[in-house]
Amino acid sequence: MPTESSRSSQGNPASSPDTVTEGEVQELSGTVTRIVYRSEDTGYTVCAIKVSAPSQQSGHRQFWQHPSSRTPASSGDRAEVTIVGTCEALWIGENLKATGRWIRHPKHGRQFQTEHITCIAPVTSEGIRTYLASGMIKGIGEVTANRLVDAFGDDTLRIIDKESARLTEVPGVGAKTRDKIRESWHAQKSIRDIMVFLRGHGIGAAQAARIHRQYGNDAIAVVTRNPFRLCQDVWGIGFKSADKIAASLGLPPESEIRARAGILYTLQTMSDEGHCYCPWEVLLEEGQALLSIPTEILDDAVKHEIAGNQLVEDQGNVYLAPLYHAEVRIAAKINELFGARHSFPPIDASKALPWAEKQMNITLAPAQATALKMALSEKLSIITGGPGVGKTTIIRALVDVFRKRGLSVSLAAPTGRAAKRLAEATSSEARTLHRLLEFQPQTATFLRGPDLPLESNIVVLDEVSMIDTMLMNHFMSALSPRSHLVLVGDSDQLPSVGPGNVLKDLIDCNSIPCSRLDTIFRQHSMSSIVYNAHRVNNGEHLELPEGNELSDFYFIREDDPEQMIKHMLALITKRIPERFGLNYRKDIQVLTPMRKNQLGAENLNTVLQEALNPSGLSLSRFGVTYRVDDRVMQIRNNYEKEVFNGDIGIVKAVEIEDKSVTVDFDGRPVKYESNEIDELDLAYACSIHKSQGSEYPAVIILLATQHYKLLQRNLLYTAITRGKKLVCLIGSSKAVNIAIHNNKTMLRRTSLAKRVSGGT
Repeated sequence: MPTESSRSSQGNPASSPDTVTEGEVQELSGTVTRIVYRSEDTGYTVCAIKVSAPSQQSGHRQFWQHPSSRTPASSGDRAEVTIVGTCEALWIGENLKATGRWIRHPKHGRQFQTEHITCIAPVTSEGIRTYLASGMIKGIGEVTANRLVDAFGDDTLRIIDKESARLTEVPGVGAKTRDKIRESWHAQKSIRDIMVFLRGHGIGAAQAARIHRQYGNDAIAVVTRNPFRLCQDVWGIGFKSADKIAASLGLPPESEIRARAGILYTLQTMSDEGHCYCPWEVLLEEGQALLSIPTEILDDAVKHEIAGNQLVEDQGNVYLAPLYHAEVRIAAKINELFGARHSFPPIDASKALPWAEKQMNITLAPAQATALKMALSEKLSIITGGPGVGKTTIIRALVDVFRKRGLSVSLAAPTGRAAKRLAEATSSEARTLHRLLEFQPQTATFLRGPDLPLESNIVVLDEVSMIDTMLMNHFMSALSPRSHLVLVGDSDQLPSVGPGNVLKDLIDCNSIPCSRLDTIFRQHSMSSIVYNAHRVNNGEHLELPEGNELSDFYFIREDDPEQMIKHMLALITKRIPERFGLNYRKDIQVLTPMRKNQLGAENLNTVLQEALNPSGLSLSRFGVTYRVDDRVMQIRNNYEKEVFNGDIGIVKAVEIEDKSVTVDFDGRPVKYESNEIDELDLAYACSIHKSQGSEYPAVIILLATQHYKLLQRNLLYTAITRGKKLVCLIGSSKAVNIAIHNNKTMLRRTSLAKRVSGGT
């Protein structure tokens, strides 16, 4: 551990306007005796200290003495006082110096509110004994702490730090325990040094934890050398945070490293919005707006990044290099697929179709029959259409016919939920694309690729609208040129979260055989969900049940956000369970256009957690409380845990001691350590984008004019099509009408369609 570390305290965020400041700025020192409360996210700490023996300060009250004291304390007195403030780490037994002032809090009484804290490791045997017994070092409990101090006395901490080989001189400390103590000691020392450094440059505790997780003991060196690496390497840290750190470190505003980082960040931001490229001049304009530096410097930065192969220029457009190469490779593979020989003899559709109909005991509609013939004969084909038009029926028929011929068929979808739905609908194995391509978490690469292609005769991909450019490139690279490929999806849904618009581009290129299904079949004709989804997609108004007529689609008209939330709570806690027998935890999903604001997913999750799961064992991390039985969602891909962005599970265990939670994902328990919990979010409510590829027995959709910027036809259409048995729409008629009539979806800058049709 460092012998001394300085930390700025941000005071007491729990203070109310009634808090009274009673004293002038003073200094207080003492030994930590109790830690009453500590937030690992923010570093906010409430602790008790036994103050050191006072030293008279001329003209002032003894510095440790509270302003309300009427009787001077003798020099031998000790007092235990409560201090509040923010610091990176704190252990029982540590000595500290705190600068601050006495306050009177209306609820907690008199406290010493700190402005600055300096922690110092104890130097006396008794202090060291308490310090080590606090649990700060793995391998040292109360018994071992006593033995160490008995052996080494005041020199114990120096021995641990500098001469750890001597620890085995102590009875009961073997080689394994010695190594554990040494490793834990240096880890704590490193973490504290890093935390102090990062907080000194304005980085919060939650972000600092992520930085340490990414870079380990090299964190200070990496951040000092190039703070802009943070926004590329560390999830949750944006360019603006990195830019503040750079300024704090004294990096000039017009420096080349800042200009290059700003250009890369601008393109990455556009990629996050779905674009694959940006026109050069637009890129310079956006970069100047971000950085406020001359375009000449930015122009040089773009050229520098192109020369360094980070960016690619193509016909006046600038790409992040991976996106450019992905587009080019997808187009090349598609054209290669068309030029390669078939891996099996042609199938006679005139015989295959009647056989499939008999096998499935159905009669295919003309459009379905046409789509099936196309998929049986073409090397690459696309089947698209909305809900209830028979896409899954065609996939089932394809699988039956191909397997009857003794051919191998692989079924895949971009997410686990979509793959599970596909498997249930076809009674066949279906995998996620990552599993199909045999993703290797240790190296973050795919085993399947050009050198080890997929061996299936036919590959069927479902929910292709969710597949972005980068994932499609990985898949196409692993596809054998002799394989058949059938792409299935709804091109009218929201496009992929990642960059590109793969399904729409492949349809628009007009080079790939495509069947569009638009007939709703009899089994779905009575469903108001399917009917209204198609009406929305056609720009038509909703048709709703009259009076108390039982339906699977309801619209509660409400303009006031507070009342919308009350309607939502009534539906999820009482009306839906009582009338439809559905359970809030596993059957009902609340959907909203965005994460922020009153009707955003974050606030709705807080409200719903309080209503549905208000008590029980819980753990708070990064501003979110996780409680046993909470519904949670993974919000980023974690390949080591094999849990992916959008997967939903239930919290089954909370461990207070090691600050971990265990989540059940479809019967598979997954443990999240303290520094991993920020990968989870509450999932009583989620954004409509996050719901892509999923179906829920019931959905409650909130739509208000405060969502104005996101009110688009494909957003409402996607939300409605998530519900299988019940859709309840709560919102203003104005907002719904805006969404239905707004078919001007944001144009994504991509060149895939042009590359496929042009062969480049």
